[in-house]
Amino acid sequence: MIKTILVANRGEIACRIIRTAKALGIKTIAIYSTVDAQAQHVKLADSAFHIGPAQPAQSYLDQANIIALAVAEKVDAIHPGYGFLSENADFAEACAEQNIIFIGPSAAAIRQMGSKSAAKEIMEQAGVPLVKGYHGTNQEPMFLLKRAQDIGFPVLLKAVAGGGGKGMRILHAEDEFMAGLAAAKREALQNFSNDEMLLEKYIMQPRHIEIQVFCDTQGNGVYLHDRDCSIQRRYQKIVEEAPAPGLSDATRTAMGKAALAAAQAISYVGAGTVEFLLDKDENFYFMEMNTRLQVEHPVTEMITQQDLVAWQIQVANGEPLPLQQDDIPRQGHAIEVRIYAETPDKEFLPSSGTLAFYQEPSVNTYLRVDSGVTQGDEVSVFYDPMISKLIAYGTQRNTAITRLQQGLADYYIAGLDTNIAYLQNILQQREFITGQVSTHFIDDLKDVLAQPNETSEDSILALGCIILQTRLEQSFAHCTRDIPAHWRNLSTTKVSFDVQRDKSGCASTQSRSQITLTPVQTNQTLNAWVWGSDTPVHMATFSCLENQWRGKFGDKTLVVPYYLEQPSPHSEPTNTTPLELTPMLPDVLSHLTMWVEGQQHKLIFPAVDLGQNTSDNTANNFVAPMNGTVVSQTVDAPAEVKKGDVLMIIEAMKMEHNLKAPCDGKVTEYFFAPGDLVSGGATVLSFSPTTQSE
Repeated sequence: MIKTILVANRGEIACRIIRTAKALGIKTIAIYSTVDAQAQHVKLADSAFHIGPAQPAQSYLDQANIIALAVAEKVDAIHPGYGFLSENADFAEACAEQNIIFIGPSAAAIRQMGSKSAAKEIMEQAGVPLVKGYHGTNQEPMFLLKRAQDIGFPVLLKAVAGGGGKGMRILHAEDEFMAGLAAAKREALQNFSNDEMLLEKYIMQPRHIEIQVFCDTQGNGVYLHDRDCSIQRRYQKIVEEAPAPGLSDATRTAMGKAALAAAQAISYVGAGTVEFLLDKDENFYFMEMNTRLQVEHPVTEMITQQDLVAWQIQVANGEPLPLQQDDIPRQGHAIEVRIYAETPDKEFLPSSGTLAFYQEPSVNTYLRVDSGVTQGDEVSVFYDPMISKLIAYGTQRNTAITRLQQGLADYYIAGLDTNIAYLQNILQQREFITGQVSTHFIDDLKDVLAQPNETSEDSILALGCIILQTRLEQSFAHCTRDIPAHWRNLSTTKVSFDVQRDKSGCASTQSRSQITLTPVQTNQTLNAWVWGSDTPVHMATFSCLENQWRGKFGDKTLVVPYYLEQPSPHSEPTNTTPLELTPMLPDVLSHLTMWVEGQQHKLIFPAVDLGQNTSDNTANNFVAPMNGTVVSQTVDAPAEVKKGDVLMIIEAMKMEHNLKAPCDGKVTEYFFAPGDLVSGGATVLSFSPTTQSE
């Protein structure tokens, strides 16, 4: 009987496991790296132990250290969550050697399914449909190229030990093959310590459909229906739903039975997911089996009303499955979106930093948030940038969509970039609403999804100025807590701001606007004038709390949550003086994030130039787009390069990012070497463009 579980993971999945274990009366032990000392999973567990430094290889992937801790604490079982050691056969074996229950399948099953090539052979023998490809052991580049030519381009190159899009490339032509193979092998070796590849024919416009399976030690097995996970970026899912929309009952049943046959072919025990590609004619092909709980398991839980973590623990205890196949309900529809710290308009570059402002939507029976963070927590460069998962349920799919849209509108995060606005845009697309999706959804709608919201640019800039002006007035008048209800303390003169949208994480003088605020005699209404515009925007402030503005916005009365980030002013305040802020004129760069009718808007207010900036930064320097580690310098400086040449590769959050030459030029110097950690915004190399005279 399991009485104590060590959770060998972090973040939202660790919190998820701990909550269910506690509900079952089971004691929980958490582990944490140095940077996770104050993480939510640490606080939620009954006890927690430091396991190593921030680098995963020395902490969450340190098998010997984790096993030693489990033995010392006399735990009954280890739950690996997903990622990290969840599909590591050696770790499962090490647990068994110490008589510790590994909450997952056997080491043998993990090995069989962990190698994609071996899994394909097993599925072929079991009669499960396969995509044409090569799954052999010969890894010579020229041999693999010949196999790709035989299969026919485009081909999909995948790491045999991979997952989550790591070590995966779509190659459309022969001239892409060698470079793509080298990059995929390098990424696979870094993430899985195995650079072997398999090849498959790439199916055009497929859907990604997966089946949740569960088996116990008594030989019982069931499938808990299907999920559609077609909407992906960087080969990682960001929208998942259950059941998959638009499938015929015959296809659902056939896929479920095939998935269960796949699991039983390897005497599988525990939770697993069998993934298929589905073409437009509803032909399906085995892709892979994940021998763990999936990130997207909540959508299955919502339509079946079952706790899959509880099922895992029961099966690990040797108990039979709670339900048989005919007893498993399928009620309503559930959709999940993954909230990531990333910048969609920069090709989804990961974002790291502090959750300076963090407020989740209110949860209820039809809206769920699975997270492992709270305000003030850090999103670290060392781990996956997923912040949370938002899941909505409805008796009908359109109801679930509506509830999910509202949940996203009520989700407020500031301090780093997120994909919330991008997800909102996805849910508004006709193709999504009608269920006409494929794995190419994001690529096909790239331009549409990148479009900004329709709120008037001028009015948003003006509202931001009013919020900042109010806060400056409050600071100057010693009223940060006793906030005035009206504008009685406003200056009677016009006030002007320079302001711009923060669309790419940095300021651009070309995009600046000038906003003039003109108080009128009511002491409540402001006319906001935009430089170059003849139409004023009428607004009135009723109250302005620390993180919430309420007032008149044109002809609407709105409540606007906001977060104002201001670095320390040039003069530090004392206990007896207010902040040294010139009324109406910020003397430091200010960032304002506000949410107007469910849409996030980020504004920058440049600091007033007081003649203190004497720098002359005219060099053509490259800066790191995010915190990360330098993987390689691709040329020997000084060196002449052509437009599009890769100059440096930086790895962050388990993904590689290439810095490319924007034009012909010369790399004159590198400032960081391979292996060095760099901060986002740091200058990493010096680049001089070639002039026409040269």
